[in-house]
Amino acid sequence: MFRESLALLHERVDDSATVLDVGGWARPLTRADWVLDLMPYESRGMLGHDGADGQERFSLDTWITRDICDREPWPFGDGQFDYAICSHTLEDLRDPVWVCSELQRVARAGYIEVPSRLEEQSWNVQGPWVGWGHHHWLIDVGARDITFVFKPHILGGIPGSAFPAGFADRVPEPDRRQMLWWERDFDYRERLFYEPEDLNTYLTDFVAENIDRWPASQSGRRRSLVQIGQSLIRRARAGARARSG
Repeated sequence: MFRESLALLHERVDDSATVLDVGGWARPLTRADWVLDLMPYESRGMLGHDGADGQERFSLDTWITRDICDREPWPFGDGQFDYAICSHTLEDLRDPVWVCSELQRVARAGYIEVPSRLEEQSWNVQGPWVGWGHHHWLIDVGARDITFVFKPHILGGIPGSAFPAGFADRVPEPDRRQMLWWERDFDYRERLFYEPEDLNTYLTDFVAENIDRWPASQSGRRRSLVQIGQSLIRRARAGARARSG
């Protein structure tokens, strides 16, 4: 969860509010009273926690292990929670539309965070491919809505459909993610493309509109060379220590 959003959440949510974290297994929100995730409580926190003190309000008894996409209502009442948090989960799911419907059924307000298309349509973010290999969706977030486009296998194969390697590294951290704060409800949908040309335009227009926002610079290249040099020095020192030991 973006650090500034986390700080804002703590400002908005008082101590008496009930909070649900949906999909928080890898990095659970310590402020959450309940967590809903496919993975069990005992294996939580692979990537740490969201929350400065690390003191969990949830417990084994309030950690619900289940498939959140199984098209069965979650085991909570309508409006049971003051806030529902869903951070970097929707892009991983087979049915984010269902999850959005349940989020606003069980909570009166909430926060959603997903990757930006600036990152998801960039080469070499995770490896020698476009975007994150385990993400299923390209996502567009508006003021009160969220739209999902199934991530096509041809992404990167169409000229102009992806940002070049290194582009995402130049994008400021806040722009590499999208955030939606909602109250009462929000609109959600999957966008379908029936003609190849329409999908191609959707992909390439976004790249064309944003490619020049953070151009490569000589200073950026110099910083990269410095970082490479520093890395080589660290490796050499580590190797020397290993040999001397």
